[in-house]
Amino acid sequence: MSELPQYKTILYATDLGDRMRPVLRQAIGLAQQYQANIIMLHVVEPLGSTSEAVLSIYLPDRKLDDLQHVAHQKVLEQMKQRLEKFCQEEAALCAKGSPKVSEVLVTTGHPAEEILHQAEKHHADLIVMGSFGKHILGRHVLGSTARYITQSSPVPVLIVPNTK
Repeated sequence: MSELPQYKTILYATDLGDRMRPVLRQAIGLAQQYQANIIMLHVVEPLGSTSEAVLSIYLPDRKLDDLQHVAHQKVLEQMKQRLEKFCQEEAALCAKGSPKVSEVLVTTGHPAEEILHQAEKHHADLIVMGSFGKHILGRHVLGSTARYITQSSPVPVLIVPNTK
């Protein structure tokens, strides 16, 4: 007889879009149910080579590095503020035992690859993310990042519809 799943670490991947509330709600609910920790992750795609070339003409390397660091810190602060605001607005959900967000991460890279890398690095038992689909002929289609992760992840992936 096989054992039921036990989730200790949930990786919640967010694009910081305005439709991520149902996804975070699912991650928090599961974390409370399984007494798991949540690692909140946002991946910033790197500048393309053309953008980097244009910026390097106007900014020395040191300034460009400083600019990227400041942007990284602003995204991290935005994530923390959104989590605080979510808990203020969803007091009933957070009151059951505040969400155990053990870490808030902002990384740079290709989103799908970086989500899988961080899941492995932090020994995540579950990845929770939104479907973030596009409309094609009136239907929602699973986003390319979500599709890649569901096909490549060695751990379970929960895709939460975030179309509203």
